[in-house]
Amino acid sequence: MNATKTILVTGANGYIGTRLLNALGEQGHQIIAVVRNKSRLRNDVIESLGDQLSIIEADLANDNLSELTRQIDAAYYLLHSMSGGGDFMDAEARCAQNFIDWVEPTDCQQIVYMGALLPDEVRGKLSNHLSSRERVYEILQSSSIPLTTLRASVIVGSGSASFEMIRDLVEKLPVMLTPKWVRTKCQPIAVRNVIHYLSEVIDYEECKGGDYDIGGPEQISYGDMLRRYAKIRGLKRLIIPVPLFSPSLSSHWLKLLTATNIHLARALVKSLSMKTVCRNDSIKKIIPQDVLNYDQAIERALSKIAQNIVPSTWYGSLVSGTLTHDQLKNINVPEYGVFHDRKTAELEVSRDECIESVWQLGGNAGWPSMNWAWKVRGVMDKLVGGIGMRRGRRHPTKLNHGDAVDFWRVIMADKNRGRLILYAEMKLPGEAWLEYRVLDGNISQIATFRPKGLFGRLYWFSTYPFHLIIFPQMIKRLANGWMLEKKKSH
Repeated sequence: MNATKTILVTGANGYIGTRLLNALGEQGHQIIAVVRNKSRLRNDVIESLGDQLSIIEADLANDNLSELTRQIDAAYYLLHSMSGGGDFMDAEARCAQNFIDWVEPTDCQQIVYMGALLPDEVRGKLSNHLSSRERVYEILQSSSIPLTTLRASVIVGSGSASFEMIRDLVEKLPVMLTPKWVRTKCQPIAVRNVIHYLSEVIDYEECKGGDYDIGGPEQISYGDMLRRYAKIRGLKRLIIPVPLFSPSLSSHWLKLLTATNIHLARALVKSLSMKTVCRNDSIKKIIPQDVLNYDQAIERALSKIAQNIVPSTWYGSLVSGTLTHDQLKNINVPEYGVFHDRKTAELEVSRDECIESVWQLGGNAGWPSMNWAWKVRGVMDKLVGGIGMRRGRRHPTKLNHGDAVDFWRVIMADKNRGRLILYAEMKLPGEAWLEYRVLDGNISQIATFRPKGLFGRLYWFSTYPFHLIIFPQMIKRLANGWMLEKKKSH
């Protein structure tokens, strides 16, 4: 077993940082998370890490940073800006220099930097964002502390900018007239493989001072990435590259059709137009692992449960009981490419009484709001070949992972934490989750829907008026101890 270390992580509430915290925690390390606003650090991450985690609020753009403890073994620099401000390159350089000045007085033995995979034709052709990353790299390398650099092209995982762009384009457009950069080759890598490399390099002495390219097993074009995403989602898409898209027009095209802003779109277009494949991938011999191909990475990113905790065969894992309690703590509903309906209510009964009400949803007890409407939805589902409401539930008051609740499947039932997640198994043009969290003073109810294509989006907007009627009354009754009300009425 590797010796435990004290690890400093900047950008701890970012896309990579959040996942890295969990990986380092599982290895038993003590972690110092550096964030500008600790309220943005996810509660489930804080709860999962417990005493292993300490948090520092700091803005590395400022020079007046509080003194760090000397007892730091390694530090991760995961700060990147995708803003379009005119001085962002100077700001990133200032952050990197302040970081070096902050960490050098400690006992830190290694800095780990997550950089970008560079094209062969680098001179004078890099985008401002790639140029800025190289400038940050040079500043970090100038430190007396050995630097380990990992460089990646497209990271495939829910939430990464390039992957979310691909998702948006394929989900929205049956026919795509695309810029010529869709023919450019890249080497996508799954986020779980990135996190494994990042978390392991601090245990290898030979990685200190190393500069490594990391990528998946395939070199494929962006056009192929679009086509293969569509195939996995079961969507028929026609992709037609045309030579008419200038970089500026491509940027506005992405801004219009995807969730990116214009500054991010410009950075993506400049980066995507250059071939980015691995040249120095010697890290594969130092840190061997099973590297997912593009299709496998997509399937994980689109799996029923986010966080790469449960693979696409998640139901088998739930029923067989192969998931540990620590894994179950980290299960989360997808956050990207989805619609949400969030409701919160103050508890009018004790927390335990509210949890008992939530744990008795469905089956013979029915549903707290417009139970007749739930039954009608079940009938409609059966008419189109679905399962309807006929399954009920296994036990009137107990829920286990993998249980059926009418047309839902239980994918998380943690009674001690007051957390329940249901996954819809009725016929839908997409995927749906219903989540409850019961805290000391309130209950939250989150309905999440991931649409499949245009029809999925139309379905969400057509049913949303019913949500406005059913969901507010539902959470209100649960906050009032719905099952207590039912017992009193009987």
